[in-house]
Amino acid sequence: MTIKSATGQTEMTYSKSKGLVALVSAFMKQRRMGLNDFIQRLATSAYTCKHAEVQSILNLSPPQDAELMSTTPSPPPSPTQQINLGPSSNPSAKPNDFHFLKVIGKGSFGKVLLARHRQDDRFYAVKVLQKKAILKKKEEKHIMSERNVLLKNVKHPFLVGLHYSFQTADKLYFVLDYINGGELFYHLQRERCFLEPRARFYAAEIASALGYLHSLNIVYRDLKPENILLDSQGHVVLTDFGLCKENIEPNGTTSTFCGTPEYLAPEVLHKQPYDRTVDWWCLGAVLYEMLYGLPPFYSRNTAEMYDNILTKPLQLKPNISNAARHLLEGLLQKDRTKRLGCADDFMEIKNHMFFSPINWDDLNAKKITPPFNPNVTGPNDLRHFDPEFTDEPVPNSIGCSPDSVLVTSSITEAAEAFVGFSYAPSMDSYL
Repeated sequence: MTIKSATGQTEMTYSKSKGLVALVSAFMKQRRMGLNDFIQRLATSAYTCKHAEVQSILNLSPPQDAELMSTTPSPPPSPTQQINLGPSSNPSAKPNDFHFLKVIGKGSFGKVLLARHRQDDRFYAVKVLQKKAILKKKEEKHIMSERNVLLKNVKHPFLVGLHYSFQTADKLYFVLDYINGGELFYHLQRERCFLEPRARFYAAEIASALGYLHSLNIVYRDLKPENILLDSQGHVVLTDFGLCKENIEPNGTTSTFCGTPEYLAPEVLHKQPYDRTVDWWCLGAVLYEMLYGLPPFYSRNTAEMYDNILTKPLQLKPNISNAARHLLEGLLQKDRTKRLGCADDFMEIKNHMFFSPINWDDLNAKKITPPFNPNVTGPNDLRHFDPEFTDEPVPNSIGCSPDSVLVTSSITEAAEAFVGFSYAPSMDSYL
């Protein structure tokens, strides 16, 4: 069987089509794996470890950035070093303030749950993280960074809002805006790719959010479709700030090796210092994926994918506009000093001809009608969440299983490590 285009020209055989489906399927299954877990698996693969670039990546040089993961744990902050929580401080909050209804997301350190507050009946997304898992992977700084970045989002329409945070002896809780239009990843899975006007709309709202973070000297570093949500009207909401890097001035750099494999910029793979243009590379990768269905340079063979990112020229099929082609070429420029956004950051992206149909004031005011309406009927409408999450029983996701309960010494260590997060007495027994 052969698939033909509208012009009658042969495009691909059935066997090639099956191969493409298998490629996309394998890609989707691997996408939710964190970079740390990914690198550990990579390190155990004899085949991939033979590749020179992979050996270089695994053999990380001594950290130039204090945040770079190391084998030596940093000492926990002193109990006297209190962190000013500002508007997120709610020391009286506790888990049984909420009725936890459904699991709507999962990550390396815990779950995100749909919850209804017992007093005001409002719905929230509550991110529940296990301190033991965070401490085991020495990720305290990233968690605190996420909280700090959430605090700074006071007025941007395309960033998720934090209502408050609190903690018990063994868990951290982020009480966040509940967004139920689904992950961009979920919609891409279902539709494979988007038409250019829809991709432009999402890219513009994402770019606006990134530009705002950059104005606060924050580099996002982990842009991918899983971290881009749609609200009930279809507007973008950027979430998950665990890999954000704060205090990066316009000409400042950092060198932490982090991110998601498919979206790593060449300078990150080269272990070179990088700047805020790493976010514009990721925007290019996400835009490419929206238009073509897979990230640029993707391969099921990870070593080959890394080699593609570093050395393979960008290849663009002729089914996109010249403006889209020019934008992708600018964003996916391997040399960050020549990348679009290098000279004038967000203003270069904003003024690109691809976005000429966008009125940016109307965009930020949410006056532009989104190209896709999730059509949710209310907070309990979970049609756009992956059944992998929503089918999971809630008690199992937030209950204290034997391997997640901290021993007394670990509780003390956890409490010291998260001083200032906002503390509430342990009320987990009802879970």
